[in-house]
Amino acid sequence: MSQKEQGCQFKLMVSRDALEIIQGKWRLPIIISLISGKKRFGEIQRDISDISPKMLSQELKALEMNKIIKRTLYDSMPVTVEYSLTPLGMSMRKMLDELINWGSHFRKEIISQ
Repeated sequence: MSQKEQGCQFKLMVSRDALEIIQGKWRLPIIISLISGKKRFGEIQRDISDISPKMLSQELKALEMNKIIKRTLYDSMPVTVEYSLTPLGMSMRKMLDELINWGSHFRKEIISQ
């Protein structure tokens, strides 16, 4: 296999890895919600109004398992839980900004037709 083919195979592999982590309807909206800082469960749910509590809980667990978000439990009464992006999660900011810019451009192109 040539170096060019190996480079292509590597790019395909790592892009699949990345998509595996952020795939689905809810993960990117959750990550975007947390870009502005720490939030509690209810705050994330208000940001993403059409997600069910069960689905939000499942997706938060998946993102935590993949080290994209951090769940912090505070010993208070009542118990408080906050979610925030990890440094790995924050490293997606530039990519998300580009995705949002492209989405805005795409929307303008489609709507203007």
